[in-house]
Amino acid sequence: MIKNFFSFIWEITKVVLIALIIVLPVRYFLFQPFIVSGYSMEPSYSNGDYLIVDEISYRFREPERGEVVVFRYPEDPTLRHIKRIVGLPGEEIVIDDSKIKIIYTNGQEITLNESDYLDNFKTGEKIEISLGPSDYFVLGDNRAASFDSRRWGSLPRDYIIGRAVIRVFPVSDFGILRAPQY
Repeated sequence: MIKNFFSFIWEITKVVLIALIIVLPVRYFLFQPFIVSGYSMEPSYSNGDYLIVDEISYRFREPERGEVVVFRYPEDPTLRHIKRIVGLPGEEIVIDDSKIKIIYTNGQEITLNESDYLDNFKTGEKIEISLGPSDYFVLGDNRAASFDSRRWGSLPRDYIIGRAVIRVFPVSDFGILRAPQY
């Protein structure tokens, strides 16, 4: 009887150990959960949305414009934030009320069309910022309620944790997340 009990305990211990060996590396090096806190990414993401963040893609490629990233907040790296990448390294960003103009290093300009994921927004702001060789400009989709690069400046590449790839909760919005094409 005692032998069966210890055999049962040993089998449970093996299952738990195998599960930890599989789950922990995935959780800490490949994918991690992120719960949206606040309203800065509405209407795209709402307070309480449960997202899966891909931590491995950016080891093989650079972040792209339009992707939603989770990052360590530059003024307090213990905090994690979520925003959309608008400006890439070396570019100049000019925001004039609701228009975002990107000036490439070669002098070419584009104006972003964000109508696919945003209603008309007006910030009443005029901002110009030049990005360094490893800096990004990030904005929340809810421009009126977002604390983002307009307030604290560019986001260093080293602070980016990963990109949001799957919305798990709410179940009605479950799916793979895609960046808009500009």
